[in-house]
Amino acid sequence: MILYPAIDLKDGQAVRLVRGEMDQATVFNTDPAAQARSFQEAGCAWLHLVDLNGAFAGQPVNGAAVEAILAATDVPAQLGGGIRDLATIEMWLTRGIARVILGTVAVENPDLVRQAAAAFPGQIAVGIDARKGRVATKGWAEETDVMVTDLARQFEDAGVAAIIYTDIDRDGAMGGPNVQATADLARATSIPVIASGGVSSLADLIALRDTGVIAGAISGRALYDGALDLGQALSALAS
Repeated sequence: MILYPAIDLKDGQAVRLVRGEMDQATVFNTDPAAQARSFQEAGCAWLHLVDLNGAFAGQPVNGAAVEAILAATDVPAQLGGGIRDLATIEMWLTRGIARVILGTVAVENPDLVRQAAAAFPGQIAVGIDARKGRVATKGWAEETDVMVTDLARQFEDAGVAAIIYTDIDRDGAMGGPNVQATADLARATSIPVIASGGVSSLADLIALRDTGVIAGAISGRALYDGALDLGQALSALAS
């Protein structure tokens, strides 16, 4: 199981939110590139980047910070937030992002996801963010009637590289991930599922890994707060 350290970008800084509330942002590093370098030096195999402003604006906002991270590191990075058309997808892949995460557009324009996955094999992921099993979009500001498993199954044959599943009520709250819901989703689709939201301890990571069906986990606040040591976590997952 791959552990993805998260760098959430707001106004050019590395922050963490609580349950997606933009007015509850804690700044953890004013230099996201330095933060990314420290994660790489600790041994991570991937980085998970989110343009929070972009998720609300519907277009990239923290592009300069993303490019600084790409320049400072050489591990692959996946990026989500405000990516809603083919031109933006291609732009980021050309600039060195290894995998683009499509969230809002996966609900509003699923054909674009299929088109992108066909054009860029292995480089398109779908971000599914949910409250109580229902998908939320536009930086989690809007809730839909779409069920998580129904959305995932739409892309079963599209060539999507991964699904990043976030339980919004767990995100940034340090209360542990929704292991059961994530495992249920992973069993309901053949697409690899990455868990996000609430991963706050080594025990959480082991619980996700031990389901045997979850491909990866994203952690942010726990790494910044020191509740989770990245090097120790990577060693534990490798053993």
